Amino acid sequence: MLLGCVYAASAQLPSVTLKSLSGKTVRTDTLYNNGRPIIIDFFATWCKPCNRELNAIHEVYNEWQKETGVKLIAVSIDQAQNIDKVKPLVDAQGWEFEVLLDPNGEFKRALGVQMIPYTLIVDGKGKIVYKHNGYTDGAEEELIEKVRELIADK
Repeated sequence: MLLGCVYAASAQLPSVTLKSLSGKTVRTDTLYNNGRPIIIDFFATWCKPCNRELNAIHEVYNEWQKETGVKLIAVSIDQAQNIDKVKPLVDAQGWEFEVLLDPNGEFKRALGVQMIPYTLIVDGKGKIVYKHNGYTDGAEEELIEKVRELIADK
């Protein structure tokens, strides 16, 4: 069961500049996965449901990538004073997906994110096609089902 499932009316990603964990600048409107879907997951180091969700996805991420080619981008909304906690958490959990930093909450605000975890799926053309907030154990299964439907519709 997912909390707050919503289908978006094919909105594009807003243009916001974020940083990667290595300090590289990334523009959100240029996120691309060779025409394949992207899952964007907003989280914070202090958010236990967020970390449970990302750990659950981490366990099946390699299979998801092999099957669908999906890419996961986790976006930390930790504020500037806590930003130094993100990389140690990512390293400790062994997360192998891309992590971007949104310390000023610009990307979060541009998408109208009110609570985390907040997850959305972007199709291969950069359109937001699905979003939900909250996490319950097993909810990642519905997420991959939506990705499978998206790929099947091609």
